[in-house]
Amino acid sequence: MRVALRYRRLAMAAPSPVVGLTGGIGSGKSTVAGILAALGAHVIDADKIGHEVYRPGTDGFRAVVDAFGPGVVAADGTIDRRALGAIVFGDAAARMRLNALVHPLIGVEIGRRIAAARPEGRPIVIEAALLLEAGWRPLIDRVWLVSVSRDTAIARVTASRALTREEVERRIDSQMPDAARRGLADLVIENDGSPAALRVRVEEAWRSLQAGRPGSGA
Repeated sequence: MRVALRYRRLAMAAPSPVVGLTGGIGSGKSTVAGILAALGAHVIDADKIGHEVYRPGTDGFRAVVDAFGPGVVAADGTIDRRALGAIVFGDAAARMRLNALVHPLIGVEIGRRIAAARPEGRPIVIEAALLLEAGWRPLIDRVWLVSVSRDTAIARVTASRALTREEVERRIDSQMPDAARRGLADLVIENDGSPAALRVRVEEAWRSLQAGRPGSGA
């Protein structure tokens, strides 16, 4: 509760709507975030903040190395995300330990960035795969979910990243199921179709946001 209140104090203070944009691996939420940025949103990428909170020399870096050992440090001295992922995506307890270390740090930084962006007066979008799991809901006004079928997600990720099908499936299984996300979302953006169809859906959602509506449908 104290953490949630701290998030709220950091983020509060203005009329700019704050959208939490979430979805599983391969859903296309980064594509949606890019469209929203082009339409005028101020986008905050939680994944990038996650990289920053355990960069070398930070408390987060020391905590991750203490928890998982020097094997997660790459030759350049940064955290080797592939090595860390191999540990946490195969071990639920390890994943929970990592999340407990870094999610509070990321949440506080997201709150700071929301507060800094408020004076711009633009809608603010927080792109975060683990938005709901991490407990960052107090930071935002509404949840938009980018949803895609499992097969489509696997095909997209194996085609674009150096991950095997098995690795992608482990990552999908480690995240909240879309059925559960849908129950918590104010708006669902379906993304099994073409890029053009996705853009139409995102533009419709943007118009609903500007009109002060949470949005509906897909």
